[in-house]
Amino acid sequence: MQNVHRKSIQNSNVGDQNKNKRKRLRLIAAVIVGIVAAYLHQCWHSLSYSILHETYICSKDTCGNKGIVEECCCDYESVNDINGAVLHPLLQELVKTPFFRYYKVKLWCDCLFWPDDGMCRMRDCSVCECPENEFPESFKKPSLHTLPNDDPVCQEGKPEATVDRTLDARSFRGWVEVDNPWTHDDETDNGEMTYVNLQLNAERYTGYTGPSARRIWDAIYSENCPKYAYGETCPEKKVLFKLISGLHSSISSHIAADYLLDETNNKWGPNLKLMRDRVLKHPDRVENLYFTFLFVLRAVTKAAAYLDQAEYDSGNHMEDLRAQLLIRQLVHDSKLQDACALPFDEAELWQGQGGPILRQQIQNQFRNISALMDCVGCEKCRLWGKLQVLGLGTSLQILFSVDDQGNPDPHLQLQRNEVIALLNLLNRLSESLIYVTKMRDQIAINPLAKIIGLVQRQWGSSIADWWKLSKSNPSNM
Repeated sequence: MQNVHRKSIQNSNVGDQNKNKRKRLRLIAAVIVGIVAAYLHQCWHSLSYSILHETYICSKDTCGNKGIVEECCCDYESVNDINGAVLHPLLQELVKTPFFRYYKVKLWCDCLFWPDDGMCRMRDCSVCECPENEFPESFKKPSLHTLPNDDPVCQEGKPEATVDRTLDARSFRGWVEVDNPWTHDDETDNGEMTYVNLQLNAERYTGYTGPSARRIWDAIYSENCPKYAYGETCPEKKVLFKLISGLHSSISSHIAADYLLDETNNKWGPNLKLMRDRVLKHPDRVENLYFTFLFVLRAVTKAAAYLDQAEYDSGNHMEDLRAQLLIRQLVHDSKLQDACALPFDEAELWQGQGGPILRQQIQNQFRNISALMDCVGCEKCRLWGKLQVLGLGTSLQILFSVDDQGNPDPHLQLQRNEVIALLNLLNRLSESLIYVTKMRDQIAINPLAKIIGLVQRQWGSSIADWWKLSKSNPSNM
């Protein structure tokens, strides 16, 4: 009897253990189901939010512009290929030469349209003029024949904002003094002009945002180049808007590519969200960027003979020879001729009866836009705005100048400053195309890969939480 009783107790204990085991298994299963359910809900919510609000999901096929650039004679793929292989490397070297890195500009002029409010919250938006005691001795006594090799250092350790005043007009010989009819500033007036080293004043994020910055662009678009109506077939009515829109996209690209990500730690880098919101998710803005690039490239190639024969004299003989060589490589490159012989065909414009009137109207509007650059409340933004608007004005002058009888003017005359602005603008636009391609590739996300990534992260986190819980409460398991 005792053996039977003992056996009964043992069976009872085994049964209780099995029951407890089944309870634990059910509890574990319930926890796992709950975790999976919660995870799936969170995963779907995160994915839905990302698609609708945050992440710009696309493939290269759907995000990239295809075919011929509107109103131009080249396709996107050819432009990207020739820019990456030939133009961008050449231009990067060219703008670093002494002749092309020093730009003469009037930084302080009264705004003709409203009082200047100077709404810039960062010192990086200013063009820093270093005190005299921080200039090297060679800067205090500039030579007509040499330029110092060492760049000056700004007083607060910000060389990117340094202003260089070591050149004067006598360093550049053989250039005419004529005023550009397409721009507001009188380029023949040297009063209050200063020389700026563009290599020390990078075009990037400055903190110039808000109503003051928006007012500039609103005045440009609403009053001087309103967007043409949908279905507009007159190319003349599209040119100015597309040029300004393309320049706007380029400026936004440079801000996004070199952005202050962490002001406390002075951390700079690309801002993909800004690039997506301002440029990439707007196909028309990307298209206009390519249009502006091809328009300016056409002006450079049309002026090839003039640029080839020009005298690039900054006083630094070896560097000036290199500048001339780079110019000749740029305007006579066989790959460029093969890929895009005629970037933009200006001969198709102004052919109608109202052509001359429309051209004069656009010229007046562009002069107003150039005058608005004096209203920019950020000094460094004003510098790059003036330079790039002068570059566009020089392109318009090259492509659309006419004589007294209304015929294309064969006698091209450019100021040294116009050529500097023209080539620096082309480099800015070339850089923007590189940024668009590179940052588009970084933003383009495979949706399946995103789902898998979310699953892996959430599952790993949930398992880790459950394991911690099981170790801290073993009695519940």
